[in-house]
Parts: sequence; C-alpha cells; structure tokens
Amino acid sequence: MRLLRRRAPVWGLLLVLCQLGPAAQAVEPISLGLALAGAAASALTGFISYPRLYCYFTECCLQRPGARAGAVLEQELDRKLFGQHLVKKVVVKAVTGFLNNADPKKPLTLSLHGWTGTGKNFVSKIIAESIYEGGLNSRYVHNFVSTLHFPHRQNITQYKDQLQMWVRGNVSACARSVFIFDEMDKMHAGLIDSIKPFLDYYEQLDGVSYRKAIFIFLSNAGAEKITEVALDFWRSGKRREDLGLRDLESSVSVSVFNNKNSGFWHSSLIDRNLIDYFIPFLPLEYKHVKMCVRVELESRGYEVDEEIVTQVADEMTYFPKEERIYSDKGCKTVYTKLDFFL
Repeated sequence: MRLLRRRAPVWGLLLVLCQLGPAAQAVEPISLGLALAGAAASALTGFISYPRLYCYFTECCLQRPGARAGAVLEQELDRKLFGQHLVKKVVVKAVTGFLNNADPKKPLTLSLHGWTGTGKNFVSKIIAESIYEGGLNSRYVHNFVSTLHFPHRQNITQYKDQLQMWVRGNVSACARSVFIFDEMDKMHAGLIDSIKPFLDYYEQLDGVSYRKAIFIFLSNAGAEKITEVALDFWRSGKRREDLGLRDLESSVSVSVFNNKNSGFWHSSLIDRNLIDYFIPFLPLEYKHVKMCVRVELESRGYEVDEEIVTQVADEMTYFPKEERIYSDKGCKTVYTKLDFFL
C-alpha cells in the first residue's frame, strides 16, 4: 500500500501523457517538457495543499491527533512501565487533555522526579513516541542534557542566550515542539529561569505563541523525599497503590525548590507556579525488577525462564539495609546483568 502511494506522482504524469495521446507527437520536445513540468507543478501544489497526504510522505508538526496520541501513550505505559501507578495516571491525563485542547492558556510542563532506573527517561521517550513516530529522533523533539549541553558554570550567560534562541527558533517552526531537559539536578542554578517567559500565560511573545509546546524536566532531586514517604507507607502496612499524588507532590516541589544542588533551586518556574505537575517515581521493589527482566527477555526473542528472572533480580542490590525493599538502581542495570545469564 505504501509503495503504491509513493509512486502516485509518477502515475499522475503517465496519466497526463496518455491524455495527450497522438497529439503529443505533434508537439515539440521543449514544449512538451514545459507542459509536463507545468502539470507536475500543479499536481505537486495540490499534493502539498492537502496536509494529510503530504504528512504521509514526511514528518509533520503534531503527527498524531490528541486522542490517538493519548491511546498510544496509555497502551505503551501499561505494557512497559512497572510499579508507577501515579506516573501512568497523571501523565496520560495531562498529556491527552493538553493535546485535545485546541486553545491551551500555557505550555504543558511536567517535572519527573525519582531515583535512577525508576523510569523517568523511559516515560519521556514514550511521551515523545506517542506524539511523533520518530520519538526522540523527531525533528520536533529536542533533548537537552545538562552535563553535555551546559557543562561550564562560567558560561551560564551564554547558555541562557542560546537556550532562549533554541526554544524560540524551534517553536517558531513547530508550535507543538517537545523539549526534554535531562539531569536537572546537575544544571547550574538560574539557567532554567531563562525560559520562564516561554512557560508563562502569554498569548504571544514577539509574534510567537508557545502555548502548544511541551516541556519535560527530569531530575533525581526529590528522590529522598519520595523514598521517605513510600517507606513510611510500607512500614504502616499500607498498599503502595494507595499512595496518591497529594501525598507527594507538594513535599517534592518544596524539596526541589530548596535543594541548592538542583537546577530548580529557588527557580521562578516553581515560585510562579509554572510547573503543571511534579510527578514522583517511586523506588522499585523486587517484584518490579522481575517484571523488567521478563520484558527484556521477551524483547530479545527468548522465552521467559523464571529461573533466570530470579537470578537476575537476586543480583541487584536493595535498600534499606535491614528491610531490603527497594532496588537502588531500579531496573537500569537489568539489561547488562541479563547478558551474564544468557
């Protein structure tokens, strides 16, 4: 089906030739060439002016409608993300609702917090893939890593100017641009405030509207507070799934705001309530690590061997020292440890 569609312009030119028929023989080669060029240009104009057809051949800004993107997002999170009931609930509702809103008042801003290996990067990847088929490789998805793109404190003024320029230029090209900022806990304090105007409730800034863009921040900051609350829940005999966003969101935002080692330290983004959701990633338990191992086995084409699953999970280290409830690296090293047992 796709191959036939890609050749549609060629068949269109052949149809023009057939319609010319014998008359074409009486036409000079140059005149015939000009006629065909005109017909091709006309066909191309019509092709480009029909957005759905044009976007079939090349990536377009907002490739998937909101409802479809939301369905893809929910399905992928259900299949691949373990132990994060709060994340699934908040992310699906927030992203789907935002994409379905034809006239949002501000960009969507999500701040994901938790220990390494709990799924922050994984979820940002799934969000990108639910909106654009190219995911993180899409021309409309922009990934910034603090230690890579903003390494030197003495250059912070230059970084601020560059960051504003990058955001402005990309949103001008595509209103539905997605920006992911990784390692916010390693970003120099004050730098992220340079994009504060773009996240605010402005209809336009210098002729550009930022209201349909999505900003996602990833950070280990706040992980201690999340673990503290989760552990208290466990010690009280309460179910992990009974933890609500209200139990964590406020304390996480305060913890991040007051953390001097965080890029959000005393940030105007928090002070001005421009972060829509602080999303906590709970530390993963032994059973969740085993789930990660099973999925990885299946993704490599192996049948699930519970003996191997248990061996890999047992190789991980857990905390606190006495109870050994949570994996200190989440599922991050599951993939490399699995190699040893295959």
